[in-house]
Amino acid sequence: MEIGVDRLLCEANAVCVGLAPEVFDLDDEEELVIQPGPVAPDQVERVSDAVKGCPKNALFIAG
Repeated sequence: MEIGVDRLLCEANAVCVGLAPEVFDLDDEEELVIQPGPVAPDQVERVSDAVKGCPKNALFIAG
């Protein structure tokens, strides 16, 4: 599983950061940063919750 973000939709609300801080973060400019590569098996449920919980529907599962 890999995660993508539609940067035009993302408002950096940080809901995903709260749900899966090991995968998502905000940089110094308040832009979303996603850890590269596949999501670790122990993070799949949290990341799925973050995708579902994104208030702007900016996150998606890429693979």
